Amino acid sequence: METVNTTERLAALRSLMKEKGVDIYVVPSEDSHASEYIAACDARRAFISGFSGSAGTAVVTLEKAALATDGRYFNQASKQLDENWQLLKTGMQDVPTWQEWTAEEATGGKTVGVDPALIASSVAEKLDESVKKSGGAGVKAVSENLVDLVWGSDRPPRSNNPVVLLPPEYSGKDTATKLADLRKELEKKKAAGFVLSMLDEIAWLFNLRGSDIAYNPVFFSYAIVTQDSATLYVDESKLNDESRSYLEQNNVSVKPYDALFADAKSLASAAETNETSEPPKKYLVSNKGSWALKLALGGDKYVDEVRSPVGDAKAVKNDTELEGMRQCHIRDGAALIEFFAWLEDQLINKKAVIDEVDAADKLEELRKKQKDFVGLSFDTISSTGPNAAVIHYKPQKGQCSVIDPQAIYLCDSGAQYLDGTTDTTRTLHFGTPSPEERKAYTLVLKGNIALDTAVFPKGTTGFAIDCLARQFLWKAGLDYRHGTGHGVGSYLNVHEGPIGIGTRKQYADVALAAGNVLSIEPGYYEDGAYGIRIENLALVREVKTEHSFGDKPFLGFEHVTMVPYCRRLIDESLLTADEKAWLNESNRRIREVMQGRFEGDEGALARAWLERETQPF
Repeated sequence: METVNTTERLAALRSLMKEKGVDIYVVPSEDSHASEYIAACDARRAFISGFSGSAGTAVVTLEKAALATDGRYFNQASKQLDENWQLLKTGMQDVPTWQEWTAEEATGGKTVGVDPALIASSVAEKLDESVKKSGGAGVKAVSENLVDLVWGSDRPPRSNNPVVLLPPEYSGKDTATKLADLRKELEKKKAAGFVLSMLDEIAWLFNLRGSDIAYNPVFFSYAIVTQDSATLYVDESKLNDESRSYLEQNNVSVKPYDALFADAKSLASAAETNETSEPPKKYLVSNKGSWALKLALGGDKYVDEVRSPVGDAKAVKNDTELEGMRQCHIRDGAALIEFFAWLEDQLINKKAVIDEVDAADKLEELRKKQKDFVGLSFDTISSTGPNAAVIHYKPQKGQCSVIDPQAIYLCDSGAQYLDGTTDTTRTLHFGTPSPEERKAYTLVLKGNIALDTAVFPKGTTGFAIDCLARQFLWKAGLDYRHGTGHGVGSYLNVHEGPIGIGTRKQYADVALAAGNVLSIEPGYYEDGAYGIRIENLALVREVKTEHSFGDKPFLGFEHVTMVPYCRRLIDESLLTADEKAWLNESNRRIREVMQGRFEGDEGALARAWLERETQPF
């Protein structure tokens, strides 16, 4: 992780800020679709700050610069930021949020500028209130992105990759049905229509997939759905005959991507000139929609911001999608088992020198052999020893470490298959782990088991059950600075809202439901020494209980990840009889399903490794 010298970039940005009458400039991480993972052309915050993590906000004044990020990235940001930057560790005691820092810097009548396409309207409005309350002039929409002007001709071009149809044997529900369901929601809310800006929601609604953003099978687009029409805004040259024909069959019209804002302004104008005495029906936009989109639609008078009904529907997988998740995790598990067996053989028996990138490349090679493989679902986190303590570590050739067989190795990886998306973390040790490492690993494993076996009434949120995974670490005075679980798409984004397990406020707002797919991934990280994370993907399903209090159904988890745990790192003395029984049943099932999936010499290694790692406790 190299430090980038940002002195010249900041000087150029500050010059433009003065020209635009802006004293403070905010640079969010997201693109104009509120994407967590973005295309290279939208990596403005990374360009201006040098920090390449997926989450964070940069704020630049005429004299200072600050970068706020969460606990996943404290270690990484401290290594990548140069001396021009102050690191704001979000969530730490007495550390201001980026909004608080901005408001404080705005005292004395200063103006805060931001590209309105890159910030949610609710965030912009709250920031404006805070800035004015602290004595600032307020927040100004600067439609021409100043970082883009600094970046200039070096800024990567926007991709123009093809958009393809996801066949019904993978999607499980056609677009006509999805549109009908959405229109029922519009009717309930007495809305004029819904303007979609989230890329994964559009891909899901129209059963299309693309590759405009690395690892995320989405494409740059907008959509407007009313009771009478559905319009997809996308560069038509990206559509092949099959996808174009499918849209026509489902009565979806296509307009250029860049036409969305002009059409939004036309809708606002039409509503404004409506002379009926009835108040105009409002258009719905996602509460993650941009400030620019809300402004184009006419503001509060004509717009309601809501949790997206498409996002809610997408998060509840149909039977085809759930079965796809089960099947793709079997194939993905085979690749991981073969990889771990190969890696151990290379390091221990052959004394090979393998760096973190070499290992990640080998794992991708093994995944490519699996049926319906499309690509990775995120950069593989292949990390040895101290690097494993960097929660979202990304090894780079020439800068990464050689894997130490006498240190912990953490591998967090996933893939995109036509029938689902995978995300699995396993922490291994190829030698003799220390008692401290074994205890920490076992406490993390106990938390994973506790959440996996939890039963809870319908209506329970991921916020409410987060502590189940942390309880054993807490008893030892330990914890981790990331969520316990995130939603996962079906051949879509590996991080999918609105559900999740953790302490974020949004996870207290949305209850878990049968059909959700989430990760369960507690961990522990000792900076400068090692890191531990154990991650399975699990389906939320209804479970049978002896009673049914309040006539509510009860829910539980079915984990679909098919990779065993590291026996060397398990301190059996810390496990209860029930936990051993859970491990034995999990191992029995993995061994039964996976044993026959390996061929050749590497297959023999995999079978032997699998047999050893799944022996009963």
